[in-house]
Amino acid sequence: MKMFFAATATAAALASPVLADHHMETIPAVAEEAGNFTTLLAAVEAAELGETLSGEGPFTVLAPTDAAFEALPEGTLDELLMPENKDKLVDILTYHVIEGAVMSSDLDDGMTATTIQGGEVKFDLSSDPMVNDATIVMPDVEASNGVIHAIDTVLMPEG
Repeated sequence: MKMFFAATATAAALASPVLADHHMETIPAVAEEAGNFTTLLAAVEAAELGETLSGEGPFTVLAPTDAAFEALPEGTLDELLMPENKDKLVDILTYHVIEGAVMSSDLDDGMTATTIQGGEVKFDLSSDPMVNDATIVMPDVEASNGVIHAIDTVLMPEG
């Protein structure tokens, strides 16, 4: 499984020169350059978390792609982006962040991690690498203050 992560990360880096070297850029800057996290970045801005994710860290961000947000039930995203739902949006977004830089090589099948929201996520490496119900579609995108693992589903905390 670790070989899968290494091959995927290598293929992603070679196929996408824009993602090749981000050791000097923060997580939001790397996500912006990638081009497939525009909805996530809009949500981060609405939740006023941009400064936090640009901070020292390190952080591991389980970053839903734009397609992941598009797969939410109709109206869900619009509702979450309303100012009166900021607390719920913050809760969801912080459920996607783990303190520390957790690289794919650090993961074990069945491993759990506590998010900064306080909930736990569980990694499943028995076939395609997953976190909860989301497939990790691009692991190990490094930034100056952590790492991004792109996922195909928006994770929802319990409750």
